[in-house]
Parts: sequence; C-alpha cells; structure tokens
Amino acid sequence: MLLAGDIGGTKTVLAVFSPETGPREPLFEAVYRSADYVGLETIAADFLEKSGFSVNRASFGVAGPVLRGKASITNLHWNLDEDYLSRRLRIPEVHLINDLEAVAHALPHVVPSDLHALNIGRPAPRSTMAIIAPGTGMGEAFLAWDGAHYRVCPSEGGHSDFAPGTPLEGELLKHLQGKMDHVSLEMVCSGKGIPHIYGFLRDTGFGEEPAWLSDKIQAAEDPTPVIMKTALDDPAISPMCAKTVEMFVSILGSAAGNLALTVMSTRGVFIGGGIPPRIIPALDNGRFMKSFSRKGRMAAFLKKVPVHIILNPRLPLIGAACLGVGGNRESS
Repeated sequence: MLLAGDIGGTKTVLAVFSPETGPREPLFEAVYRSADYVGLETIAADFLEKSGFSVNRASFGVAGPVLRGKASITNLHWNLDEDYLSRRLRIPEVHLINDLEAVAHALPHVVPSDLHALNIGRPAPRSTMAIIAPGTGMGEAFLAWDGAHYRVCPSEGGHSDFAPGTPLEGELLKHLQGKMDHVSLEMVCSGKGIPHIYGFLRDTGFGEEPAWLSDKIQAAEDPTPVIMKTALDDPAISPMCAKTVEMFVSILGSAAGNLALTVMSTRGVFIGGGIPPRIIPALDNGRFMKSFSRKGRMAAFLKKVPVHIILNPRLPLIGAACLGVGGNRESS
C-alpha cells in the first residue's frame, strides 16, 4: 500500500493507493490546509489514523527543490527529510520529489480529459516527452524511454538565458539587463515575469497606464492576475495588458520549441503550471504555435510535434502515486 501526496504551500492532498487499483483511483483521500500544521508528519499521521490503512511506502511531490532526500516548501516554513518522515511515520520507504517531476511521472498515464490540444501533431510511441510549466516560477523536465520504462529527467532549464525571438523581445532583454545581473527565461515567462514585461511596456512608452489600473496593480499583492484578467476580459481597455499577454505567449511558445528540439520530444510537449489553463484563448489563437515552430529549417519537424496544455490539477498526486505503485510503463 502506498501513501502519496501533493504537498504545496496552500494545501496538502494525501491519498492511499494500491497496485491493484492503480495511480488514478485512490482508496482514501483527504485535503488539508498546509498552514494549519507544523509539518507534513503531523498531517500524514492524522490522515493515516483516519484512513485506517497500513502503508509500507510513501511518495510525496513537493512544491520546492529536493536535494539528497531533503526539501523545503516554497511559501511554507516546512523542512522535509525522507529519513525523518520514515522514522516518525513508521513507513519503511519514503521518497520526496519535486512537484514538476511528479507531473512528469504522470504523463504516460494521462487521458484525453486531462489535456487541451494546441497541436495534434504525430506522436511517436516510446519516444521522449517534455514538460514546460510556467507558474510562480518556470519549471522544465523531460521523460526518456529506456526500453522498458519512462525515466523522468529533471531540469533547471527555467534558469537558462532568455533568448529573444522578435525585435521587441530584444528590447525587453536590453531593458531588463539594465535592472538585473542575469535575465533568465523565468524572469520573463512566469508569474514573476509577467510584471517585468508589463513594466517594460509601461516604462518605454508603449502606452498610457490608466489611473484605475495603476491603483489596482499597486494594491495587489501579486499584480500578475490583475494584468492577465484585464487582458483577457477586454483587450481594448488596456492595450499594455493585452500586449503583455501576447509577448508572454510568444516567449512561452519559443521556449517550448527550444525544449522540444533540445530533447527531441517527438511524443509530445506538455504545457503545465498554473498560468496556461487560465489563458487558453490567448494560447489557442495561433500565436503560440507560430512561435513554437519558428525555428528555420526545423519548422517542419516542430509542426509534427504534439503540444498539449495540462488541465488536470491532480496530476502531481497521480504522478507521486505512479512513482510508488509501479513506475512509468508505456501506455496508449
């Protein structure tokens, strides 16, 4: 029996799985508000008592970096340790993985309702898959077929250099180079990056910022939802917000195409993270795929690569369960 979890700064989702029912059908599941507890061990102990199940393995996808079996949770003062959790919960085998790696483990098990297609393409069986995920930050990972299973390969590609694909993006790079030592992809293509794009357009005279929008942005703890909602609700109200989202989509498309070429992801590129499902109309209008395939002699190759937006927010939990109940075998 496996205890699997999706551990985030806002909520913690725990579930019990068995090899017989598989990673998509939990036997028992519960959701906890993370901030109400001093640590994962407290939540897990409460969960196991209520579930009535005895488990011998645990796999947790965590919203933060994992190094040598230890992790810290972004936006939450928890420090996790595999050995400590194993002793405290009396579970012989405990694994911590980054939440994006957990999503990657789930990719061989996705069903059509988990996804929204941007490009149907021609998926090649048992070939590489890639995931790029703009949320608060930018995450990347890929899966490689080893002859029997998919192996998840983590990446820190979100911290690679931002590569402009248009003259305006080139001006954005120069603008940000005057403000920071290193302009990474994450600094322009994430929740952190959207305010940087908007600020560039505002500060370089692309348009005027109306007082009501300035007040909203200044009052917001996070300006990104304000900018995105304004752009999607009525682009004419704020051309700068609309242009910000356009540039974000173009940059994301180019970065996804770069990743597809780097790892030869002919099984597909999957767009994860919290932002893409909220801006599907902006991703669906052709701008993303134009930027994705704008790679000179490789354009024809990229037009055959399937591209999907991940819609299912449960994939981190499913992926954590996949890691514990049998690995990533090929699925249709």
